[in-house]
Amino acid sequence: MGNTIKALVAFIPADRCQNYVVGDLQEMPLDKMVDLSGSQLRRFPVHVCSFTDLVKLYLSDNHLNSLPPELEQLQNLQILALDFNNFKALPQVVCTLKQLCILYLGNNKLCNLPNELRLLQNLRTLWIEANCLTQLPDVVCELSLLKTLHAGSNALRLLPGQLQRLGELRTIWLSGNLLTEFPAVLLQMPLLEIIDVDRNSIRYFPSLAHLSGLKLVIYDHNPCRNAPKVGKGVRRVGRWAEETPEPDPRKARRYALAKEESQEPLAPALCPSLSPNS
Repeated sequence: MGNTIKALVAFIPADRCQNYVVGDLQEMPLDKMVDLSGSQLRRFPVHVCSFTDLVKLYLSDNHLNSLPPELEQLQNLQILALDFNNFKALPQVVCTLKQLCILYLGNNKLCNLPNELRLLQNLRTLWIEANCLTQLPDVVCELSLLKTLHAGSNALRLLPGQLQRLGELRTIWLSGNLLTEFPAVLLQMPLLEIIDVDRNSIRYFPSLAHLSGLKLVIYDHNPCRNAPKVGKGVRRVGRWAEETPEPDPRKARRYALAKEESQEPLAPALCPSLSPNS
């Protein structure tokens, strides 16, 4: 039924479609969350910006390529989902939302990120996977509290040395890029817990045994000649891994993500639950 409604909505003229989808959003939701994912939106309903206590805003899977300046009124927003849209550039207004701690930007058409992103100093989780990035934007290295970085399915060939400034970074997902060597900067980040370089073009892996915080490394689907050496108790997913039977990389990622979500703090200045239904 849901897919049928979406199909019908797609044929409704833009203005009438907006009224149809957001007609029930006339007052601030009690759970401080608005979820307009998959609503065929081509422009953001500006009246939502009057919900100044809003904490979670999900706009995934629409047709958005811009956001109104009125969005700046949502200064309590902590989670913003803009993934699966048509953004070619991140709207500057997003960088004014200084309480954001989780930002989804995946599956858009982004080639870079604005320098103003550095203003989001509460950001803990950043999703920029499946965009058009040929290099990791330098501004990412200025997000001092960042704990999780999802940058898979881009066209990254290397990582900047400045990444080691991110002393809080614990998880980095780089699957499906164009890496031909294991990123040297990651060898200087001993507190990393999860490293995913699945589906790249890495031929040789250096030892990771000195990374004292490491818990999981995913290196499958690389033309490698060796498996990375790791410390005791570290789980490896890839060729020549010691585990039998060989674990499924997708299951390993789901396990890691579930653990990551369960550890998100709920304090007012920190991140609420990652789930839209929480």
